[in-house]
Amino acid sequence: MDTLTPMTDKLLIDTRPDGLTVLCINRPEAHNALDLATMAALADAIDELSGDPSRRAVILTGAGTEAFCSGADLLEFSRYTSAEDARMMIGLMGEALLALERLPIPVIGAINGYALGGGSEIALACDLRFADENVRMGFVQARLGVTPGWGAGQRLLRVVGYGRALDLLLTSRVLHAPELLGLGLLNRVVEAGTALDQAIQYARHIAAMPPEVVRSMKALLQAGLNHPYEEGLRIESELFPPLWAGEAHQRAVEAFLNRERNK
Repeated sequence: MDTLTPMTDKLLIDTRPDGLTVLCINRPEAHNALDLATMAALADAIDELSGDPSRRAVILTGAGTEAFCSGADLLEFSRYTSAEDARMMIGLMGEALLALERLPIPVIGAINGYALGGGSEIALACDLRFADENVRMGFVQARLGVTPGWGAGQRLLRVVGYGRALDLLLTSRVLHAPELLGLGLLNRVVEAGTALDQAIQYARHIAAMPPEVVRSMKALLQAGLNHPYEEGLRIESELFPPLWAGEAHQRAVEAFLNRERNK
């Protein structure tokens, strides 16, 4: 296998002073397909975000208007045919998407155009998904004689349930916005060309909230996904007391009391 050398021009990173970070897959000439360099750059960017307490939300999108991400770049990967090659590639992206999912801050996918195969896997690793009305998403891996390799099977199961997940994987159907919304695979469908702007507007609202509250909200839901029920309840109960005693809660209570006194 070639050495993985990040090429940052293939991944644009906009670190904003309001606490938002926008990651943009920048290979429009290849429908934003991921080659090894782009995969490595994405993994590095996610790793840096995990250690940056100033960040409030992350937005992931693709360059141009045609595609969010069309999956792995088959022109490059057609050279790598062994099971060992496959393990390296899915290890890199599987770990990167797990790290993306486990960032303590919300991750919003701004899905422009289509997200197929690996592109749908990246979209599903985001916490929330805003999509242009012309979006198409499909778990089309079976057409290429493979399963999802970056974790989409487990994530799809949790979002839509066993029967629907199996149907989507076996049929490789490409879904349009109304069905994606109905299945819970999208959170918002917006006018074509506005997914990124809408995601940024939403993220600004999140960034204005107390960061400890936002992080705790994500943590309590992640606890339910990753732990047995009673352990999830325990983690949730431990997140509450420090927030109750915290400055944001005390200010909110004082504001409420002041309104009551002035009635």
